[in-house]
Amino acid sequence: MAGLLVWVPLGVTYLAFRFLFEVMDNLLPLLPARWRPDAWLGHDLPGFGLVVAAIVLLLTGVLAANFIGRRLVGWWEDLLNRIPLVRTIYSGVKGFTETLVSSSGDSFNKVVLVEYPRREAWSIAFVTSSDLPGIDAHTGVPMACVFVPTTPNPTSGFIFMVPQSQLIELDMSVDAAMKMIVTLGVVVPPSIRPVSLPADT
Repeated sequence: MAGLLVWVPLGVTYLAFRFLFEVMDNLLPLLPARWRPDAWLGHDLPGFGLVVAAIVLLLTGVLAANFIGRRLVGWWEDLLNRIPLVRTIYSGVKGFTETLVSSSGDSFNKVVLVEYPRREAWSIAFVTSSDLPGIDAHTGVPMACVFVPTTPNPTSGFIFMVPQSQLIELDMSVDAAMKMIVTLGVVVPPSIRPVSLPADT
């Protein structure tokens, strides 16, 4: 058991980084043939795709941060928004990405318990939005949109609109909650205490 505790995390971490390296290296065929490592070294250079991807991201960020770059990005987004199916996917992914990298807001900053899949059975969830005036007007109570991930794969799950009074906010970081979900509840934070309780029904 002690050996498993040492090698299993190392093995999973290695496989995850190996997958990322392979994905990045598969981007090399997009480069002109004379710019690839095998053209000037005579053989492939492992990890070169990751370096290229980092450089491309850096240059794109620098370009998008200045006036001319913002105009170009604006024209490009305007073009994509004119294509029916593309605009739906692009705008959704762009909004999701902006929410995740934004330093403001409460998206994925709060870990809560939500009563799911039945009464008196609770699941860990993440608050994705608590500013829903249109939905609040229909329900008559402040609502929150929460994401309930599946385990051990937290990239899939369900979203629910839940009254904020029925959520239990936990004194738990997002990282700790993710560890608990991925490990099927085996890795539990040492202290989990509620900071707010649901209203009596």
